Amino acid sequence: MTAAATMDVCVIIAAKNAAETIARAVSSALAEPETAEVIVIDDGSTDKTAAAALSAADDTGRLQVVRFETNRGPSAARNHAISISRSPVLAILDADDFFLPGRLAQLLAVKDWDFVADNIAFMDEATAASAAGDIGRFQPEPRRLDLTGFVEGNISRRGVKRGEIGFLKPLMRREFLSAHQLVYNETLRLGEDYDLYLRALAKGARYSIIHSCGYAAIVRGNSLSGSHRTDDLKRLYEADRDILAANRLSVEAAAVIRRHERHIRGRYEHRRFLDLKRDGGPIAAIRYLLGKPGAFPAVAGGILADKTERLRPTGSKAHDEHGDGARRLRYLLPASAERN
Repeated sequence: MTAAATMDVCVIIAAKNAAETIARAVSSALAEPETAEVIVIDDGSTDKTAAAALSAADDTGRLQVVRFETNRGPSAARNHAISISRSPVLAILDADDFFLPGRLAQLLAVKDWDFVADNIAFMDEATAASAAGDIGRFQPEPRRLDLTGFVEGNISRRGVKRGEIGFLKPLMRREFLSAHQLVYNETLRLGEDYDLYLRALAKGARYSIIHSCGYAAIVRGNSLSGSHRTDDLKRLYEADRDILAANRLSVEAAAVIRRHERHIRGRYEHRRFLDLKRDGGPIAAIRYLLGKPGAFPAVAGGILADKTERLRPTGSKAHDEHGDGARRLRYLLPASAERN
């Protein structure tokens, strides 16, 4: 077996009610020669997710499907998969998404990393069938992502299409995670990837990025990552506070984490106000603001942004796009490409 064909990677897929897409995700992972294991965690699905995953098995015995009887969340599902896997490199694949051919080889060719990620192509379901032929051939342009750049890339902006750095899906070295006792935070159902990668960077992880595109992400209006509860935002900004308390950070690093914490806390205060107004009426919402005057700027800013949303541009032009109408690809990382 050549070095290029060495099977080093465990692909982890946490899935809930993903019967329509899980077979494609599994097949794309098994098609990679570097894949040693594919572990699907059916996280309390009420459809036939587990059976659909098993239908994509090949004759190599690399696929394992584990079912949780009740939903425990993506962090718990991924932690369980890591605990039963053996491979030195771990890859996360969402159940809606899929790998493009050759993805793992491109990533494994990068030197000196604890985490390494590539570009993501966002698309709708109609575009997925032809994605492998439509994706641009990008120069790798490898670079190192530091803690400050990572956090700044996760502060979202209204009116700009989904594109935070936290959406990247890096390969992770098990050795680094084990050495620093890093696991997913099971209290989080929003931002669990951001939290893990930030804690790793705080411990000195080498996080490399290439602009070559090997990950296809399907954009859906009802996706789990596109919806969340108000309390999920609270847990996320509290996680930032925990990282600040648990690590000795540079002044610059601490400052940017505090800025992210304020950003998420502002979103929480806005959502909390709207929840109270919906459930208890305007008086309940106003009482909340009177009791927390510090939340007023975030609430007022959120309301103003909501009112003017229709006047904002529909998306960022910073990301490379091609296609027409609904058949449009959008890339997370802007880069110069060599088209086919």
